[in-house]
Amino acid sequence: MRKNFCCILTLCLVTLFGLSANAQVVEDSTASKKSKLSFSGYIDAFYFANLNNPLSRKNTGNAGVERAFDQRAGQFQVGLVQTKMTYSTDKLEAVADLTFGNNADLGNYGNLVGPLGPGSTALAIKQAYLTYKPTEKLSFTMGQFNTHIGYEVIESYANYNYSLSNLFNNGPFYHVGIKANLAVSDRFGLMLGAVNGVDNLYDNNKAKGIIGQVFVSPAEGWNVYLNWIGSNESSAGKDSTGYFSLFDLTTTYQVTEKFFVGMNAAYGTQKGDYQGATPFYDKPQSWGGVALYSNVAFTDFAGIGIRAEYFDNTSGVRFLRNNLADTGTDVFSFTITPNFTLADGLLMLKPELRIDSFKKIAGAGNEGLQQFEDKDGNFTKNSQTTIGMAAIFKF
Repeated sequence: MRKNFCCILTLCLVTLFGLSANAQVVEDSTASKKSKLSFSGYIDAFYFANLNNPLSRKNTGNAGVERAFDQRAGQFQVGLVQTKMTYSTDKLEAVADLTFGNNADLGNYGNLVGPLGPGSTALAIKQAYLTYKPTEKLSFTMGQFNTHIGYEVIESYANYNYSLSNLFNNGPFYHVGIKANLAVSDRFGLMLGAVNGVDNLYDNNKAKGIIGQVFVSPAEGWNVYLNWIGSNESSAGKDSTGYFSLFDLTTTYQVTEKFFVGMNAAYGTQKGDYQGATPFYDKPQSWGGVALYSNVAFTDFAGIGIRAEYFDNTSGVRFLRNNLADTGTDVFSFTITPNFTLADGLLMLKPELRIDSFKKIAGAGNEGLQQFEDKDGNFTKNSQTTIGMAAIFKF
């Protein structure tokens, strides 16, 4: 009897464990079909010294827009805190990308007062969009998303240089609208969309901006992006024919496993008033520039990147200006940024040296109208050199 009981107990246990194992297989199979929720983000902090020792302790120069984010000198700063949540399935992706800090405020460019007044929570949204993928090659995205234009992005860990180019600073940061992406093949793709204009939460007139992109990969490791945005940015009731247009070419090439090069070139025009600002331009005015990039990896944990950029706004239509009768200007910038990756890839250190050089404003009486401030608070410098380091934690 005891022997029979032991046999029955053994059989029950085997059956129970077998059912449990089968249930686990079914559960794992079901879980694999469920959507995946991921959470990521980063924190960056930096310190930059300005060798001009400006009295105001700022890197922004006379016109106030010479640097995109790293605008203060001789001060420890928190750049950005990002929290990004992504929920994805085979057919759907939802992204909520929230940012806080100095760079988040500056990245909202043109929307200093939100829909609920100063301090509106809308200003914390960097991205918030839904993407539906009816097929593997076709997707539709609607909401607020990063711009497709340019080489550099707001996320500091994704750029080799820490400070941002003038091309980045004068191009769009984000769009609110809808777009369609078609991946014709691994080496050719198209994007087309309609948005609320340039860096606008709300459109300032009835016309919508049109965005587009053509992607081509001519060879292994070589990517080319031709980007465009065209939009009526004139304020309602002033000029229905005003127009903003920007063509942007971005290309990258992985020359060897350790050597990488890139280029960003842009050409834009404006007519009318730009989002209600003065002056008013009866004829299209142009601006543009080119930036060259080169990165070398010495080891898996250390490398160096160089950026050389020329930006031309002599027409005065964009935001890089000098103090002589509030006219436009041009600038040459050179940046060297070593990169070190520590703590199993979680921590990035980016020491950086950058030189911004403007043409000297000649003529008697213009000695105090140069681009940059000296230690006495006078604008007697036509160039500035900054040196410092950023620390970035990415998770």
